Amino acid sequence: MEEVNYISEKMDYVPISKLHYKILWLIGLGIFLDGFDVYLAGGVLGVLLKSGWSSISLNAVFISVTFLGLLIGSLITGFLGDSFGRKFSYQLNLLIFGGASLVAAFSPNMIFLIACRGIMGIGLGAEIVTGYALLAEFVPSKTRGKWVSMLSLITNVSTPAAAFLGYLIIPRFGWRWMFVFVGVFSVIVWYMRKSMPESPRWYESKGMEEDAQHVVNIFYHEAEKEADNSIAQPNVIRKEHNKESGKFSDLFSKNMISRTIVGCVVLIAINTLIYTFVSWAPTFFLRKGINVSKSLGYTTIMMIGAPLGALIGSFIVDKLGRKWCLTVFMLAAGAIGYAYASQNTMTVILTMGFFLTVIIYILLTLGLAIYVPELFPTDIRLRGSGFCNAVGRLATIFSPYGVAWILKNYDTRTVFIVLGCILVVVAFIIAVLGVETKQKSLDEI
Repeated sequence: MEEVNYISEKMDYVPISKLHYKILWLIGLGIFLDGFDVYLAGGVLGVLLKSGWSSISLNAVFISVTFLGLLIGSLITGFLGDSFGRKFSYQLNLLIFGGASLVAAFSPNMIFLIACRGIMGIGLGAEIVTGYALLAEFVPSKTRGKWVSMLSLITNVSTPAAAFLGYLIIPRFGWRWMFVFVGVFSVIVWYMRKSMPESPRWYESKGMEEDAQHVVNIFYHEAEKEADNSIAQPNVIRKEHNKESGKFSDLFSKNMISRTIVGCVVLIAINTLIYTFVSWAPTFFLRKGINVSKSLGYTTIMMIGAPLGALIGSFIVDKLGRKWCLTVFMLAAGAIGYAYASQNTMTVILTMGFFLTVIIYILLTLGLAIYVPELFPTDIRLRGSGFCNAVGRLATIFSPYGVAWILKNYDTRTVFIVLGCILVVVAFIIAVLGVETKQKSLDEI
């Protein structure tokens, strides 16, 4: 019989059952709505500008307030999730951005809509941090990467879904119904998730061993029912809880500072890559003399690589590991980005852009969804992941100004040279300071 050090470590040995898939979809539906709410802004703002309901300056404030909310939400959810439980934080996140979305649908003016968007942003930023970390605490260590990659795939599908539903809804019913859609379905998902159990790893980190064992028993009972056979649970040979741990300052302690640095630089690189390439792609095309309609079409073609990147990530993450995959793909993104910016033939540009999109979303899956939450122990996991996400969000606030300055004074190629240099530095930091988390129990990393 297997022996484990902690009660919650038994989760690494429980056979996969329908309960695992149920939790994947309950978390996935919430994080899908999160991504949908983030990406619906493009279609809505365009209509508001055209109708005269908003202006370019107010649209800019709308976007800035969204990112500010995402940053605040990333930080707050870390403290709430580590202190009061993953389930408490996760349900609160959904209510915040779902409720604010419903209120936003009745906005009398743009200022009111911007205020609602700031509140939405807090819930949206919190949902991303909590969702990936929570699923990782339920699934077995040997296939954890695959499970979290599937969650990332669900998230990335929200991008084309928002564009498609915007195409169907906005011209026929108006922009307000986009927010109604998010709000109504958020309430439905919130109700569905009421029965979802709390993380046994969080229970045990708080010394609530009976509650942790109760949740573990639920999973083993479900597996036994499906297998129609009894399944022995591993023996626990050591049950210790460090009552001195769990402080925010632990992130900067001697044992954790290198992990905090790695988590921050990984998310700075990924966020900078996404918002430099994805957000500025139409502008790059326009600078090459391509009209607006075609530039948006070409960008859409390249974005098909987003779900493909998440899918590839799910196949390689548990076989090849996190640390060296991140290192290699950071370098690959820098090289292909430079090649993309150096081309003049449209077929080659689209091909390079497609492969760059695939690599960016492989990095997003490996880094943001899987690796960063794994770097931190259970009692500070959400605070660690939330802090790193907040630092990464800061990059999205300042990087557009840097890109604009380079484009004004130099050219597109220079943008990707600078980006490539950043990625080389980040790859070096991961190679030197990063730890490999592949197939290791969360309690052992």
